[in-house]
Amino acid sequence: MDMTGEVSPEQAERILAMLTEGKSMDNVNTTLALRLIPLAEEIGKAELVERLLEHAHKVAEDDVERGWVDFEKYKLSNHEPEKFAELSARTELLENGKHLSAAILHHLGLIYLSQENYTDCETFINRSLRLREELEDESGLIYGLAVLEAACKRQNEHEQALAHGTRRLELLMKNNDLEGQMEAMSDIAHTQATVGAFDAATDLYKQSLELANQLEDMSGQLVARWGLCDICEIQGDYESAMIHLSDCLHAFIAMGLPAPLQVRERLDALTNLNNSSGQE
Repeated sequence: MDMTGEVSPEQAERILAMLTEGKSMDNVNTTLALRLIPLAEEIGKAELVERLLEHAHKVAEDDVERGWVDFEKYKLSNHEPEKFAELSARTELLENGKHLSAAILHHLGLIYLSQENYTDCETFINRSLRLREELEDESGLIYGLAVLEAACKRQNEHEQALAHGTRRLELLMKNNDLEGQMEAMSDIAHTQATVGAFDAATDLYKQSLELANQLEDMSGQLVARWGLCDICEIQGDYESAMIHLSDCLHAFIAMGLPAPLQVRERLDALTNLNNSSGQE
């Protein structure tokens, strides 16, 4: 679990002090120590990060827990991909080590995705997915499919992207993950719009928007409305495009939030386009 998005810096300071000062650290096991590291990183406690890593390794109960500590060390040190691959190979052979091995392989896939090395990205993500299939780890499968979908989209392999995105959405629906469904629907809709399947894309963007409204997720609303605006603009329906962005603007105002500058600028640009088309 990532704690960084759930607490303020002040709360992080208090949590870390309560759990790590004096002899309190003696009661912290490996799992908790690893969960505290992102908090310490977030507030710039580099020395505490090192202490937590050392403690996590010292109290680890087996080679799998020590493997998780090494994985965290490698990530913090930005080790070469080869080091991660070696760690994955070692941990896969351990009893109960396949979850860790799958996580390392997934991380390697993300590294190669960031480097635009899509061949290696897909290789390592597929290896991770095979382990997660074996473990029946549906959350892990969802994350892996999202990476494959992104890699395929960047290579303009739209059919494959749609296949990965559809399977991801099916798993999210099976697990009743509404936020995940909202995001997956918009991702698939974007791919469909790219290949000119505007009706299908519009339908999915509207479903995503419905979930975003239900969840009161402003980011999800913005993505869906922006996508709907794209489709309308491509089709020359500037008035409908403006309505989608106006709705977005009003949603932010209703929540007491400042509307993103991009929304205001695009609304102005669409107004000019609409006025120009009306004069022709």
